[in-house]
Amino acid sequence: MNLIVTTIHKPTPTVAEQAEELAERLAAPFVERGRSSLGSLCAEHDADTVLVAAKGGPVVHTAGGEYFFHLSMAELRINNLKDGKPDHMISAMGLARGMSVLDCTLGLATDAVVASFAAGEEGRVVGLEASPLIAAITGYGLAGFASGRPDVDAALRRIEVIRADYNAYLANLPDASFDVVYFDPMFRAPVAASSSLRPIRTLADPRPVGPEAVAAALRVAKRRVVLKEARGSGEFARLGFATVVGGKYSSIHYGILEAGC
Repeated sequence: MNLIVTTIHKPTPTVAEQAEELAERLAAPFVERGRSSLGSLCAEHDADTVLVAAKGGPVVHTAGGEYFFHLSMAELRINNLKDGKPDHMISAMGLARGMSVLDCTLGLATDAVVASFAAGEEGRVVGLEASPLIAAITGYGLAGFASGRPDVDAALRRIEVIRADYNAYLANLPDASFDVVYFDPMFRAPVAASSSLRPIRTLADPRPVGPEAVAAALRVAKRRVVLKEARGSGEFARLGFATVVGGKYSSIHYGILEAGC
């Protein structure tokens, strides 16, 4: 990936500052936008990916489409929880208020936001993200996105984003550090309906979860290790997740391993 950072046309001082900060954080060249199109900037600087600082937050332009922070299905899932309806991920985690979750594959943080809401103010959610670019975009969104709902915004702000490879991070954690350790890797076979995830597939770590990571997660988890995968995925059996749960008609299922078993 060859990345450049620029701004929208006629950026405000705040937007310009955001761009320069992101360029420094990502060790990428900052390019003045002027009147140029993104296409011409890419051609001039031999770039295939452009991060554009904007008033609503940074947007990454990739060959697969645009990537920017948004709530996706998190707000609807939170509404369902408030209405007393079950959430398959929360049920798989056995998550309750005051519990802690280590999300090893943070991505856009949709699942982390729902987990943060369920764990409440007394809980803790830490998200690991190996991709510097995704970590930057998601970190900005969690810190500044305004949904207009105090309970949802509070759930966003409580999430701690750490740019790290989960294999190395897990190896350095003490035993029983988190109640739940969660994996949501890039599916081996993408769900056709999830076209909105195409941009992130070009940026995310494509490596599958390994048995060593699952073993480390079981050491770190007090209660459960949970793996999210496509329904019928062979990853559950490969990694030893004998218990698999999910909606009858859902394309997504969750594998569960009990810690200490």
